[in-house]
Amino acid sequence: MTKVTIVSGFLGAGKTTLIRKLLKEAYQGEQIVLIENEFGEIGIDGGFMKDAGIMVSEMNSGCICCTLVGDFAKALSEVIHTYAPTRIIIEPSGVGKLSDVIHAVDGVKEDCDLQLTSAVAVVDGKKTRVYLKNFGEFFENQIEYAGTICVSRTQMMQEADLKTAVDLLKEHNPKAHIITTPWDAIDGKRIAQVMEETIDLVDELMEGYEEEVHDHDHEHHHDHHDDHDHDHDHHDHDHDHHDHDHDHHDHDHDHHDHHHADEVFSDWGTETVNKYSKEELEQILKVLSEGSCGTVLRAKGMVESKEGGWYEFDMVPEEYEIREGSPDYTGRICVIGTELFEDRIKALFLI
Repeated sequence: MTKVTIVSGFLGAGKTTLIRKLLKEAYQGEQIVLIENEFGEIGIDGGFMKDAGIMVSEMNSGCICCTLVGDFAKALSEVIHTYAPTRIIIEPSGVGKLSDVIHAVDGVKEDCDLQLTSAVAVVDGKKTRVYLKNFGEFFENQIEYAGTICVSRTQMMQEADLKTAVDLLKEHNPKAHIITTPWDAIDGKRIAQVMEETIDLVDELMEGYEEEVHDHDHEHHHDHHDDHDHDHDHHDHDHDHHDHDHDHHDHDHDHHDHHHADEVFSDWGTETVNKYSKEELEQILKVLSEGSCGTVLRAKGMVESKEGGWYEFDMVPEEYEIREGSPDYTGRICVIGTELFEDRIKALFLI
């Protein structure tokens, strides 16, 4: 029996940090495979996990939904039959829908001896309100289908602000267990215990999902036959999904319709041999956060340092981190957001 743990969360919420904590404090001694579903062409986080001796299977694809109902289930089945792990940790894309991931896992149960034991949503407490307003469809889905909501960065929040964030989360999922204790102050074993205690709630939340999927597939079927430009059942993965002129970027209405991630979010990624000083990276990340390159929700990468060695960097709105890292086969950069100005980003990184 392979246990399956799903750690979802919006872009930059802290999924990888939580997974590292669970690996170190709760899942020691287990044979673990980590499956990442990155949004964007350049996968970054896999390198971080390989340093910890965890097998990583990355699937990079712009269209999250297509991946989940097709390649994802196939990859999950192959991992189980090839490695026979005691546990699989699934880290969906930050713009993936948790309900789709759970549905995909359930679809593999007939072919594999697996058990979904927990589904958690990692939420950046400081950004709960703004993300609910601006990216409702994707952000809300992760909250609404989680048995446990793990709030990150609570040590940086005032008590009143944390209470407001928790109240907002409870509006969308009143039954979930919400972990608000700063992660440094709570043992990973206790977090894992809470996550597994709420699996019955996940099953309950998913009961109405099949009907929703059926209705959506029925609608998509009719739309497909009305569109004679489609060559296959999924979206054209070769189109440039950076040039969307959708009205949803006015940030004043909710995304309750069924959008694919690549209809709402854009990504720019590249491999590079460029070297950067820490000061140069700091300036780049500051510019990215100011909005002149579009709405940047996440920037991350690993690049060679001018001072010698390598840097790993990670940015979410209003904060960033630059740390020393391990050498990789080449430098890699990924920027995710909405209405990105690629030329400006390239110029910023001197690409």
